[in-house]
Amino acid sequence: MKKIHSDKAPKAIGPYSQAVLVNNILYTSGQIPLNLEGAIVGNNIVEQTEQVMKNLKAVLEEAGTNFENAIKTTCFLSDMSNFSGFNEVYSKYFTSNPARSCVAVKELPKQVLVEVEVIAIVK
Repeated sequence: MKKIHSDKAPKAIGPYSQAVLVNNILYTSGQIPLNLEGAIVGNNIVEQTEQVMKNLKAVLEEAGTNFENAIKTTCFLSDMSNFSGFNEVYSKYFTSNPARSCVAVKELPKQVLVEVEVIAIVK
């Protein structure tokens, strides 16, 4: 097992790794829309989802993979009325259409609107 850390993504806000690589499978922790200083980026679902994708991209690249190698995502929305706006951004990045779960949750860390985690193959 190898812990993955990218300086191009925000530091973990708790006792966890940005991602863990086991054999050739990468498991990312959920990414929320924080910048490198730990501030929330964006006031709406589109802006926040863009930041989440930027953070995920940095972690995936640090591990030697990318969005195309994603096999499963889990997506958390604070309000399912944001589903359409979220999908608008999500579909630009996950063009290979990996398996996905998308659920509404009562609350997310720092009261953000979205969190996404990814399982991806590292070739």
